[in-house]
Amino acid sequence: MSELNLKSRYTWGALAMIFAIVGGMTAAFAWTAGLIGTRPTTQALVEQPPPSFPAGFRRAHGKGICFVGAFRADKAAGTLSTARVFSQPTVPVVGRFSIGTGDPHAADSSTNTVSMALLLVTNDQQQWRMAMNNQPYFATRDAQGFLAMQKATAVEPATGKPDPNRLATFLKAYPEAKKFLDWSEQAPSPGSFAGVDFYGVNAFFLVASDGDRQPVRWTMRAHEPFTALGGEQLQMAGHDFLFDDLRQTLSQHPLYWDLVMQLAQPGDPLDDPSQPWPQERKQVVAGTLEVTGVVEQAEGACRDVNFDPSIVPAGIEVSDDPVLSARSGAYSRSFNMRLSEIGHGKATEAVGKPEEK
Repeated sequence: MSELNLKSRYTWGALAMIFAIVGGMTAAFAWTAGLIGTRPTTQALVEQPPPSFPAGFRRAHGKGICFVGAFRADKAAGTLSTARVFSQPTVPVVGRFSIGTGDPHAADSSTNTVSMALLLVTNDQQQWRMAMNNQPYFATRDAQGFLAMQKATAVEPATGKPDPNRLATFLKAYPEAKKFLDWSEQAPSPGSFAGVDFYGVNAFFLVASDGDRQPVRWTMRAHEPFTALGGEQLQMAGHDFLFDDLRQTLSQHPLYWDLVMQLAQPGDPLDDPSQPWPQERKQVVAGTLEVTGVVEQAEGACRDVNFDPSIVPAGIEVSDDPVLSARSGAYSRSFNMRLSEIGHGKATEAVGKPEEK
């Protein structure tokens, strides 16, 4: 793709928005994952955060808030998996809403990436953890490509713009990323967490009582309608408008999301999160999440949870998705660093400031 073609496909204004979305997201992932060399590692980029980064916060999605709630399964899920979460009438939930930037002081308008993380613990003490964003698919087929996208979209100091030739080279190596860049160009900025659908882009297996293994991807589908902010509305929005809206809404009524399982068919890719499965694939509502309240993350139970999506209960199994395995090691290392900072008293003041939630 030549520079001329790149400019004709994306205006510089549109590119700036894409690079703001992708740059912040890839920087956070690369930082926590330590993606260097030819294989993902979990050390080099995690151990040395920027000097200005406040101790005790997550290296990615640093600005967030804890929530509490419950999950109630639908009987249809019980035929697909023996997991206790699908047979226990009510499962307590600890979760976290966040925005897609590592900066815990960022304005909510600085990114249009929002996230939901969950920890479900059944009465036999088995755990299911999830970490989902509002992007319907991953940018690249593997974690190395995600780091390559960070480099390809980096702004040149001399011009204040990315190098279109470098981006073209990246897209030649990872053509699937064009789909994500096109999505990012037109993706609206959420006006509320309440109406956002959150996607688990990695594949898992539901294991039935007869041993049948059904590959699935899941989505938390909101009951509330989606609201978008753009242009002047977004510019005029308050610094913490998403979190303020969430607190106000939950003070009046609970919020609900359906856990929707998309069932793969033979031939659907199970190890490439950049490739969505066809929309006509069967979907099953496995249950409903009820969110009843929020707790500031300095005091909430979510603060000390590693939302590693590869932690699943019996009856659910992970796939060979390479991005999923990269996330697991990264989450663990970043989590241990945060707990060390908090445990040594380095983060007491920082995590307690209301404006940093």
